[in-house]
Amino acid sequence: MTANATTDFPDASEIGYLLHKHPDRVQSWNLPMGTTTVLYPEVSAQRTTVAVLLSDGAASGLAVALSRLFKQTLAGVCSTRPELVSTAMDLTISMPSAPSRGSADLASRMFGPLGWTVDARPIPLDPTQPTWGDSEYIDLVLTGTFTLSAALRHLYVLLPVLDDGKHYWVGEDEADKLVRVAGDWLGDHPESSLISSRYLAHRRELVASALDRLVPDAPQDDVAPRDPTLAEQRVHAVLAALAESGARSVIDLGCGEGRLLRDLLAHSTFERILGADVSDRALAKAHRRLRLDEMADRQRSRIELIQSSATYRDVRLQGFDAMVLMEVIEHVDLARLPALVRSVFSQARPRTVLVTTPNSEYNVLYPGLEAGSFRHVDHRFEFTRAQFEQWSAAVAGDHAYAVRVEGIGPRDPNHGTPTQMAVFTREEQSE
Repeated sequence: MTANATTDFPDASEIGYLLHKHPDRVQSWNLPMGTTTVLYPEVSAQRTTVAVLLSDGAASGLAVALSRLFKQTLAGVCSTRPELVSTAMDLTISMPSAPSRGSADLASRMFGPLGWTVDARPIPLDPTQPTWGDSEYIDLVLTGTFTLSAALRHLYVLLPVLDDGKHYWVGEDEADKLVRVAGDWLGDHPESSLISSRYLAHRRELVASALDRLVPDAPQDDVAPRDPTLAEQRVHAVLAALAESGARSVIDLGCGEGRLLRDLLAHSTFERILGADVSDRALAKAHRRLRLDEMADRQRSRIELIQSSATYRDVRLQGFDAMVLMEVIEHVDLARLPALVRSVFSQARPRTVLVTTPNSEYNVLYPGLEAGSFRHVDHRFEFTRAQFEQWSAAVAGDHAYAVRVEGIGPRDPNHGTPTQMAVFTREEQSE
């Protein structure tokens, strides 16, 4: 699969700053979805073309490759030229062979409401055999004026939707990712239900979870009763452990868009709640999701959102009864994990620390997840049960905490539960 993007704005050659890829270099990476190459066939102040070539033809593979290659661009980060991040540019995006399974106007229904002009031409199965009809591929050209971050986020979500096939395991993290990446536009999209369904591999419980966050006031009368998702079971387990600890003040470190914060606010026993995340975009979404601007003063005084990193000392994280790191540590490079441990257990030192993380042994039970693969493309590692127990025991021993480890979710006799949680309790004699 090949994707080309051509741009025109004050100095088109400066797109290299936004993409963090130098225009004078041809760069290739061996990614899980295949060999991926980025090059610039054309560079000038008036017009610059960037080409992404991927050996795997799956649209989901291209979407994942875009997230790996242009992670900072997707996040709207450019430290060398920050003024370019919010600059809209005239873009032409060409994909000569894009998978599209559905009606002929599917690409227009997906991209058109976002402001793109769409030219989608079906590719025949065999040009010499017109009676055979069209293939499931289209020659797709998109033109529009957007920031580069917004354009990449549109592609990241909608290319797998056109393909209607994820080539890796789709779990609760995918619903979180959909809300995180598309939360500022998907709720208002006329095809939000179709997009969510296709993006989440038609898993009804995940679609319901995502739409509840994207369109919180949508009627739910026609939604059939369902078993709680793993994400919901995880929240319930965390709330139960917090109640057992007697905590009155709680930090959600790595709070994301506020899933746990909403449940913490629903319990009056938590008098002081702090949501902390390194991403200001995630915090903005949490602010909107929690409707803090509409909240009564008494309720609003219970919660605060701050930008902070789990791997750096922050005095604002001190003085709380409990801290929760729910599905956080696996997103930290292993080399940086000791810094997180120091920040949490040496410097903040709450009375109780709850850490949840995937159990990598359970991954073999997920269809489509290859051996050795992680459950989420952003994960840096995933512990086995033995590894997590060993790490938890070492952390507890080094910092005068007691610890117990328990499972969350359905239990398999051979592979355990999908999520594991460590409950650290500070030993009073250490004070």
